[in-house]
This record gives sequence, C-alpha cells and structure tokens, in this order.
Amino acid sequence: MHPDDLDRPLGLDADPASRPRREIPWAAIAFGGLLVLGAGIVTFGRLTETAAPERVAAAAPPAKQPAGAQSPGVSHEDVTATIAPQPPRSTAGQIEESSGVRVVRQGGGGAPGALIITVPQEATASLAPAPDPRLVEVGRFGPLPRIAADGAKPMDVYARPVIASAKLPPSAPRVAILVGGMGLNAQTTSTAISSLPTSVTLGFAPYGRNLSELAARAREKGHETILQTPMEGFGGEAEEPGPHVLRTGATANELLSRLHWHMSRYQGYAGVAGFMGARFTSDATAFGIVMREVTRRGLFYFDDGASARSQALALAAEIRAPIVRADVTIEGEPAALDEALARLEKLARERGYAVGYANGLPVAVDRIARFARRLESRGVMLAPVSAMARPPEQATARAAP
Repeated sequence: MHPDDLDRPLGLDADPASRPRREIPWAAIAFGGLLVLGAGIVTFGRLTETAAPERVAAAAPPAKQPAGAQSPGVSHEDVTATIAPQPPRSTAGQIEESSGVRVVRQGGGGAPGALIITVPQEATASLAPAPDPRLVEVGRFGPLPRIAADGAKPMDVYARPVIASAKLPPSAPRVAILVGGMGLNAQTTSTAISSLPTSVTLGFAPYGRNLSELAARAREKGHETILQTPMEGFGGEAEEPGPHVLRTGATANELLSRLHWHMSRYQGYAGVAGFMGARFTSDATAFGIVMREVTRRGLFYFDDGASARSQALALAAEIRAPIVRADVTIEGEPAALDEALARLEKLARERGYAVGYANGLPVAVDRIARFARRLESRGVMLAPVSAMARPPEQATARAAP
C-alpha cells in the first residue's frame, strides 16, 4: 500500500503527486482547547459559589450537647468533671440544665458565667493538678498549705465537686466515706485508687515511700485526699505508727513543728484527720493548738468518731472551724463490714446524710467498692467527705450521743 492510500477518497485513483499536501493546524487546536478549558473553570466556580452555602449547611453535623444521661451500667461516679471555656451563645447555667447533670458547689451558688462543668461518658475522672501556687507557703520541712491572698482555701480548691446524677432527686440522701491508711503500702493503695468510686475520699498517712506520687495518682484518678496526722493514743509509744507523733506533753512550738512536718509530706489535700490519737484528741489544750493551725491554713478537720472523749466538735464550735465527724466505723470481717455499711445507708435515709470511716485493708476496700457502686440504683448519692464539712453550729448539732 502506498503511504498516502489512507488519505485517498474511497474508490478514487487520483495521482498522489497531483494532490496538494494538507497541514494540520496544531497551534490553533491547542489555543481553542485552552479557551474551552478556561470557560469551563469559570462556569464551575460560579456554580460552586452559588451552591456552597446550601451544601455546607446540609453537610454540617448537628452541634454536640454536653453528655447528660449515662449509658447503662455506668455509675455517676465514673465520670470526669472538667472545666472548659464555652462560647457566649448559652450561659453555663443553661448548659448545665440542658445536660441533665446537677452540679452542687461548695458553699452554694450558681454556675459561673464563663465556665461550665461537662461530664463525659468515659470513666477518667480527674481533679486539677496540685499544688495551686496560691496555696503554698515555704516551711522549714517543705511546702505548707495556706489561705491565698485572694481568700481561696485548700479545703475548697482541692475538694472534689459533688456531681449529682440526673437519676436522683435533689433531696436524695447522701453517704460519704473516708478510707484511711493510704500510702503505707503501695499495692494496697493502688488497688484502692483504681477500684473505689472516685467520690470516695482517701486518707494518706505521712509515712511510706513514694507518698507524693501515690497521692498525686489518687487525685489524677478523681479522689480528693485528706492528710492523716499521727497522734498519741492511750497505749503509749507501743502503738505509735512512726516519728513526729503529736503528744499531749509537747510544747506549742513542738506541736506545730511536728504538725508542719506532717503537712509537708505531700500536697493537694483538702483536710486533716487524726491517725489513731484517742489520748491526744481528749486533751483540749494540746488538741486545740492543732485545730487552730489546721483552720488557720484553710483546711477542715475530720474526726473518725472512734473516741467518745474526742474534743473535736467542742473545739470546732469554739473556734468556728469546719469539721466532719464519722457516724459509723467500717471494720471487721466481710459480714461485719456489710452490716456497718447497711447501718450507714440506713442512717443516711433517716436524716439525709451519713459519714463512714474505714482503714484501707483489702477486704474493706473490696466491700466498700461493691456497696458504693450500687448506691445510686438504691436512690442514695455518694458524695466526697468535703461536701459534709459544715459550720460549727451544724456540726455540734449532729454530734453522736
């Protein structure tokens, strides 16, 4: 076949030499293509600009609301209270109300204007890091708590907020439990931190290795903490847990020095409790020195209720100190523990609140964890101990007979 056969009209046999050669206008074709492409882009842009608002509005996901109701099987204790700034479209009070979560604040009052408390579904409850620089005083043995220049107190700043489930009415009875003896055994302490609901308050003795680390871990989990200061008991030195015990025969300077040693062991606690100490708490003079110092530093005092001779309530009324007194001691074998917890719940139903104290032995931690996680289903709220701190008049009125 001749090279030009493809250009010859079908059925014609013209002489190739006599046919003029045609040139393909490549430049014109390219220019025209560019014009068509440019026009297409302009047209597409105008159409996109016109339709964009409608498309964005249709594709936008609905605004997320704060989680209120929890999934089945999740206790209100397994929530996180976090503080976050919100846009000015809704007030904090409106958002809290719509969330279905009731927030009870220390000292009363409504929601702050620029902050709200949201409650995620995940069980990652945590408190703000400690220490707060405003609340730190440099002492001889280390940092000491103090009332800030702006009036902020450790008992308020370091306390766990009371987060009430929407499933419970405002008048629901409250139970608070302090589990003490933390920090002395790292494994037992870690178990208590992880297994107890976060509204259970943990008391740390000033002894033990890695005390600051363990106490910080408890706060990260969501437990508020109380410092337990070793005090003299009627058994004398034989029952003393360690050094720097507060003794009735010590001078005021000696007592304050020993108390400050205890206070400097870790930071972030909301109150102070006695560790043993039945003899010391019965001495109004020596105990009064300690109570005044605890109050002066913006902390509340917790009395475990073990000694009928304790002067804690009388001193609190005299110096107008915030105080919490345990109503039930939770101790013994599993059956005795369950019976004590039942009495605690019964008392809360009768008068609206009740406070329990237990040493953090593994069996006690296990029974308390089981009891506390079922309280909400029985119509009882589990609250941190700090929520029970009251003015002296109220504290004296509820003294145990």
